[in-house]
Amino acid sequence: MKLTVDVVSDVVCPWCFIGKRHLDRALELWRAEQPAGVATVTWRPFFLNPDTPEAGEPYRPFLEKKFGGPKQLEELWQRVSAAGRGAGIEFAFEKIELRANTLNAHRLIHYAQKYDTGVMSTARPKTVSLADGADGTVTPALIEALFAAQFLHGRHVGDRAVLAAVAGECGMDEAAVRSYLDSDEDAEAVRAGDAEARRLGIGGVPFFIFNNKLAASGAQPPDALLKAMCEAA
Repeated sequence: MKLTVDVVSDVVCPWCFIGKRHLDRALELWRAEQPAGVATVTWRPFFLNPDTPEAGEPYRPFLEKKFGGPKQLEELWQRVSAAGRGAGIEFAFEKIELRANTLNAHRLIHYAQKYDTGVMSTARPKTVSLADGADGTVTPALIEALFAAQFLHGRHVGDRAVLAAVAGECGMDEAAVRSYLDSDEDAEAVRAGDAEARRLGIGGVPFFIFNNKLAASGAQPPDALLKAMCEAA
């Protein structure tokens, strides 16, 4: 049995981090029920804040303006933090200093997925190499690491050097990744992916699509995602 999962997401969306953890659990349950099944997860870009300056801007002032003031923001963070703890996430919003432009983070994810699927071998030589002992599948680790960098450690995920460092921590060649990020390669492909999501009517994330048949919006609990997976497969 085959299952494809398309996840429309942004690394600066806390609900997407929760949704990612819920998806991980749902996939564990699905594989337990379908030991011969093959699941393929593809991460699709979405710009939660498409007007973010390239260099970023102060995080808390932006959110206070967006949500109506300090009190409203604190209440929102409390709700998100409570939901996060249920998924094993201890959000550290106070560590985040800059609201990040995520174009380069999405480019990095795009690049890692090309590496994992071997697409790069037919287009041009692979310039991302794995560290000794890595298992050859970098995308799952990278996705988790990018969310952790943003929400657990307060690292600026709009900065190319930070992104390259995160990639290196996941077994990728940091120098090669930095060279890629310093170019504009795949930027238009990422922008087109965001535009396609909006054309399909996706206005919020996370958004999950199973076998191009069924969709689930928001950080649905694992059992709800599992139900959709089984129906789609």
